[in-house]
Amino acid sequence: MLDIKLLRDKPDFVRERLATRHAGDDAKVAEVLAHDERRRTSLIEVEQLKATRNSVSKEIGALMGQKKLADAEAKKAEVRTLGDRITALDLVVAEAEAARDALLATMPNLPHASVALGRDAADNPEIRVHGQPAAFGFKPLNHVELCEKLKLVDFARGTKLSGSGFLLYTGWGARLERALINFLLDLHIHEHGYREVAPPYVIGEHCMFGVGQFPKFKDQAYAVQEGLDGSTLGKLYLLPTAEAPVANIHREELLAAAQLPLHYCAYSPCFRAEAGAAGLGTRGMIRVHQFDKVELIKIVPPETGYDELEKLVGNAEKVLQLLGLHYRVINLCTGDMGFASAKTYDLEVWAPGQGTYLEVSSCSNCEDYQSRRMNLRYKTETGENRFPHILNGSGTALARLFVALIETHQQADGSIAIPAPLQPYLRTECIRE
Repeated sequence: MLDIKLLRDKPDFVRERLATRHAGDDAKVAEVLAHDERRRTSLIEVEQLKATRNSVSKEIGALMGQKKLADAEAKKAEVRTLGDRITALDLVVAEAEAARDALLATMPNLPHASVALGRDAADNPEIRVHGQPAAFGFKPLNHVELCEKLKLVDFARGTKLSGSGFLLYTGWGARLERALINFLLDLHIHEHGYREVAPPYVIGEHCMFGVGQFPKFKDQAYAVQEGLDGSTLGKLYLLPTAEAPVANIHREELLAAAQLPLHYCAYSPCFRAEAGAAGLGTRGMIRVHQFDKVELIKIVPPETGYDELEKLVGNAEKVLQLLGLHYRVINLCTGDMGFASAKTYDLEVWAPGQGTYLEVSSCSNCEDYQSRRMNLRYKTETGENRFPHILNGSGTALARLFVALIETHQQADGSIAIPAPLQPYLRTECIRE
């Protein structure tokens, strides 16, 4: 959530930054400030009336002591009138604050000054490219053909079980998915220094709000109901990413400066309803409702936030390098950035069978936007309470990594060569019929 003090002190700056997103949120600044001014004006009046009431109450005591009962009764009537006015103004304050905060909750983060200006993905600058697209001396298959030929995924039965957008991994496919998850976790834990956590997959609405998923993306979430009790529907949700629970681990806490930085790593399945999206189809792994991901979360002092972002991107890149995949790093422009992000890099891996790049990692610094929403602070060495920067990154996401891997490393005989770093997990050098 944006800092209301920043809106008060620099409204034009906030408007200018929001306008670069091309989503119309800059128009909300005036309304937020109007609610805020009504709250502040009413609050000042309330405090003045309370001071007057206290003074009059003391006068009543003195008058009672002097046996001036009529005067005391008149003062009591004055106190009641003041009390009624205070009650009414307290309601105004509460309503104005609720309206202000509800509107603030719908406003995205401000893009960092280093983010390129643009409207959509076409304006995203390419930062760097690693490797070359795979070259084949034969006609390569796409991932659907490979999965069916090698019985890695049963698309039809996955659809039969849960509907379109759900996958049934089988045989070597299930083993490859599990091997990739373990490989990613071990890499980030043992080589990159993250601490592994295993979060719940069902989380409260407050966690979704804390990371900025709610209220904007509520229509894309899977809400949970407890048994037949309809009143519980929407109190809990299937996590859309491990970012939602892991970033909230320290919500409403005041950490010591010595506890930072915190680096967390977590595996989870991810559930995305994607309401309103075009049909996902019954075949293919590019866009699905459930997929696996290893998530990286950093909670750091603001001074190191952007250095940590570059390191986070490097951690995700290492995955693709070790697996021998061609990829590029994209810096998302202002109009293509995520809701909570101040700056985002996407890693897009080349999938030969698709003839295109697929996003497998998105690494963002959300600055203090999320920590404000979840009221996570830390105490500096000088005793000041501050909001830390929260960063998140996919380290990386499947099933698109799965797609790129099998399409890139397919062989002329129809088998799939397994990259050396993955072989100990899969206990084979290749997958064949």
